[in-house]
Formats: sequence, structure tokens, C-alpha cells
Amino acid sequence: MDSRRVRVSPALVVAGAALLFALGGSAFAIGQRSAVPQQRCQNGAVRALAVVTGVPRQGIENLPDQYTANPRAFGRRFNCTGRAVQVRRAGSGQWDVRALGISGASCLASSLSPDAGSISCQPLPDGGYRVTLRGTGTIENKLPPMNVPFLVVIV
Repeated sequence: MDSRRVRVSPALVVAGAALLFALGGSAFAIGQRSAVPQQRCQNGAVRALAVVTGVPRQGIENLPDQYTANPRAFGRRFNCTGRAVQVRRAGSGQWDVRALGISGASCLASSLSPDAGSISCQPLPDGGYRVTLRGTGTIENKLPPMNVPFLVVIV
């Protein structure tokens, strides 16, 4: 009988120990919390978000002039307080957006259409924000109002 004997070299032992330490360290790190998640409604957190698209087959220009929280008027919406996000049409190319329970925050807005030339977001006395969309300049260098979907982020 020919028995083969396996010889374990010191390099194999060191490599095996390094592999065990690497796998054990990774498993330990996965089980630990590396950072505490940011609390909702805290300064610097996104407090509210609304993608205003308008009711399907009716368009954004047919939103009512009274605040509505109809989920079909939004592509997406979020309020850190868990309360409603509302929108209303304030005029041609103007909408008011508010997140109930949030006031004194800042607003950022962006058009979801490549045709919009400018967009602004101004605070209102009721705690909401007026979003105004304008198109690109014309011959008279006027910016016509735009009725296109938009995104509002309240921080």
C-alpha cells in the first residue's frame, strides 16, 4: 500500500488563517450598524417630495383650483409627517403645493419637460409653495407659461 501523506506548509497555514479572519471580519461588519439613519423631519432631511403630473388623460392644466390630495394627480409623493401632500392650480403655469404639517422649510423645483425654460418656487403664507413654470423666450423675449409636469422637494 502506497499511502500519500499531505504535508502542510507554513505558508498554507498562514493563508488559511488570513482567509478565516477576512471572512469573519466581513460577517461581523455586516451584522453591525455602521451609521444611525437620519430621523424623519430633521433639519437637512427631505421633508416632502411631490412629482405633480396631473390626472391621467386630463393633463396637469386641468387640476382644480382647490387643494387636492388625489393620488392620481401625483407620480410620486412623500411627507415625512405622514400627512397629505396637496396641489392646486393657481393660474396658467402656476401651481401651489403644500405638505401638511411642514412649514418654514426650503423648496427646490424642477421641470420634467425639456421645453421649460425656467422654474421658480416661492413660499406662501399658508405654508405651501408657489411653483411657476415658464417656457423659452419668444421673439418679444417673453417667457410664456408652461403647463408641464414638475418635481418639488421640500427640505
